[in-house]
Amino acid sequence: MSSSATAQAASAAAGAASLSTFDRTTSRWGQGTMVAALLLSLAAPLYLVLTQDLGITGNMIWTAYLAVAAAFFVLWFVEPLTYYPVLGPAGMYQAFMIGNIANKLLPSALVAQAAIGAKPGTKRGEFSALMAICGAAMVHVLSMLIFVGVLGTWLVSIIPADITDVARLYIFPSIIGAVIVQLVVTLKQPRVTAIAVVVSVLVLFVLVPAVPALAKAATGIVVLITATLSWFLRSRKTQTTPTALVN
Repeated sequence: MSSSATAQAASAAAGAASLSTFDRTTSRWGQGTMVAALLLSLAAPLYLVLTQDLGITGNMIWTAYLAVAAAFFVLWFVEPLTYYPVLGPAGMYQAFMIGNIANKLLPSALVAQAAIGAKPGTKRGEFSALMAICGAAMVHVLSMLIFVGVLGTWLVSIIPADITDVARLYIFPSIIGAVIVQLVVTLKQPRVTAIAVVVSVLVLFVLVPAVPALAKAATGIVVLITATLSWFLRSRKTQTTPTALVN
């Protein structure tokens, strides 16, 4: 074996060892960081519930949890399976820690991979996704600090109090409305959108007034019925590839 071939083999072995170390370190610190974040996020609510007389019972907590679980249960399985091929293990830890994956981090990773010609599922693609997520997070934090922390605080301070009191009533509806519009435009599924709208209207204005006890579970009911109807009413058309294009 020539000296150049020996050097290449040694370099490849060193690279494989480095990647193996990177994967082990990522798994160890990623899991520890996620557990620490979970404990910290639950610390304040648990402190308030256990030490302060807020009138919150265990039944109320479980009811709220089940309502959220019914709405997002499917996403708990779909999102990790969908994002993993693009982001890789390290990117997954980052993404689920930061949030806003579908509308910020995933597009950033895809653009970075396309810019350098890295294929998703490869180490090169994983590293490019890591750098893209770091860049997106930095831009987000800096923009929030400047436009919300500094300019936003100044803007609120000069707005009359009577206007801000009225504006608070529309903050939540405006945010949810913007998210819904974004999802509709992104998915581009008119049939599913129509089904979701019809089911929501029927549950809100027909089912809940008829059975008030189902008010807390209304969101979960809408999600389950919409998912079921969308599956059975989906388009059965199959696209055939022209022979000329194949050949």
